[in-house]
Amino acid sequence: MHGEDKDIFERVYAVRLDKIRSSSECRELLAEFDKNGLLTNAPNLAEKALEDLDDDALLAELGIDATGGSDITNLKHVRPRAEIRAAEEVAQRTVCKTFEQFKPLFEQVQYELKADVRKTRRFKEDASVNQGEFFILAGQIAYIAEVGEEFVPPNGKLDARMRVIYDNGTEYNILKRSFQRALYKDEAGRRITDPNAGPLFDDNVGDDDIESGTIYVLRSKSDHPEIKPHVSLLHKIGVTGGSVEKRLVNAKLDPTFLMADVEIVATYELYNINRVKLENLLHRFFESARLNIQISDRFGNPINPREWFMVPIFVIDEVVEKIKNGSLINYRYDANEARLVKV
Repeated sequence: MHGEDKDIFERVYAVRLDKIRSSSECRELLAEFDKNGLLTNAPNLAEKALEDLDDDALLAELGIDATGGSDITNLKHVRPRAEIRAAEEVAQRTVCKTFEQFKPLFEQVQYELKADVRKTRRFKEDASVNQGEFFILAGQIAYIAEVGEEFVPPNGKLDARMRVIYDNGTEYNILKRSFQRALYKDEAGRRITDPNAGPLFDDNVGDDDIESGTIYVLRSKSDHPEIKPHVSLLHKIGVTGGSVEKRLVNAKLDPTFLMADVEIVATYELYNINRVKLENLLHRFFESARLNIQISDRFGNPINPREWFMVPIFVIDEVVEKIKNGSLINYRYDANEARLVKV
């Protein structure tokens, strides 16, 4: 049968049947085989002489506009070449033998995305791709580990070979322009922005600056047998929009403060910053050093405090400085060695 809602092959056979019906010679030869009466039905093309149909008319019978309104190469039941290429690329990726070197980078990017320190942006056709940047392609985070020397291919457009590492532990050597095209064609393709902390700790506060709060670092005075031996290393890290001193009133009655008095070790004033996002960033960065303890509140209910970390104060100072200059992305905290490690 004819009709734009029909399969392309159904419509091709409909045209062939019309041509057979229009030929008396064909009808005579096939009459004894026509058990379903196909030849005796009224021709779909009525009185048209199909032998005289030109290519445009034949395409029209197939529901295809030869003037350019419809694309004969866009077949509904055939996988587009772009999709095939994407599948081929995934198949051609190899296992990244040095993935342990890159794994901390992906973990850090993921928690920075959750903390809204990084964001994702739609990739534009003419957008740049540089070494050290992160992207989302085909549902995976991709890291540009290396960019080779630029060269001019036959098409005359500058290009370069890149080493791209994916968060599933694979890697792929791909041309920069091919990677850009893949990002642009992927509706979910995104650029992951660099963290931009902004003017967090400006010593010279301007008239237009708004004081957003304070990072505070506390030390416990608890006699708890699991806490007292580590008081010099154990710190509570938080962010408040009010007075730190007022925040500590009745600390010994609050399980958040380990049901004990505390002392202020350090404070850092904040300007023009989202307090919640920054606190999430700090807690995620020191996740590996988080204190794992359960204590009871004054009613006997079990509580798991989440803001205490086994981190030296000098490391906290260093992290604050790196948030200030935007370089924290290049580091992770090694809980075993109690220091920052460059990644």
